[in-house]
Amino acid sequence: MMSLFFAMFAFSLAMSISPGPVNMIILSSGVNYGVKRTIPYLSGATVGFTLLLLFIGLGFFQIIKAYPSFLNYLAIAGSLYIIYMGYKIASATPNIEVKKTDIPKFHQGFLLQWVNPKAWIACVSGVSIFSSADGYDQFLIFSGIYFIVCYLSMAVWAILGDKLSLFLNSHIRLRLFNITMGLLLIVTAAYLCYTHFT
Repeated sequence: MMSLFFAMFAFSLAMSISPGPVNMIILSSGVNYGVKRTIPYLSGATVGFTLLLLFIGLGFFQIIKAYPSFLNYLAIAGSLYIIYMGYKIASATPNIEVKKTDIPKFHQGFLLQWVNPKAWIACVSGVSIFSSADGYDQFLIFSGIYFIVCYLSMAVWAILGDKLSLFLNSHIRLRLFNITMGLLLIVTAAYLCYTHFT
C-alpha cells in the first residue's frame, strides 16, 4: 500500500511542480505582487484542478473515451486562451503601485485549469492510472494527495517569484521579465497544442 501512495505522490509532484501555463502565471504574479497577493490565484488553480480531476474521474472519462475529438477542441481553445494570458503578461506595464484590478484572482486560477491542456492531460492520465474497478476509494485518496501536492507545488512557484523580485528591482528588469514570461507562456501554449496533434 505504501508503494501505491508513493506512486500517487510522485505522479502528483511531477505533474504539479513541472513548468506549465498556471505555474508560469503564478511565478509572474509572485514577482509582480508577492506571495500573499498570489495566494487567491493559486488557491483557485488548486481547487479548479482538483474539481476537474474529480469531474473526469467520477464519470466524464467515459465521455472522453467515447468522443476523443473533444480533447482536440479543448487543446485549441485552451491554447488560444493561454496565448491571450501570455500576451497580457508580456504587454503589462510594470508599476510600483499595484492596482487591485491587476492582481490575479481566485476565479481566474480556477477557470484557467478547466481550459489548460496540461491540466486535462494530467487528469486523464491520473484517472487512467489510479482508478480501480472495485470502486472510487483509491481514486479519492489519489485526489486528496493531488490536492495537497498541487497546492504546495504552486506555492513554491509563488515563493520563487517573490524571491526573484529582489533581483528584478527596476522597471527595465521587471519589464524584460514580463516580456520573457509572456513569450514563454505563448510558446508553452503552442507547444502543448502542437504535441497534442502530433
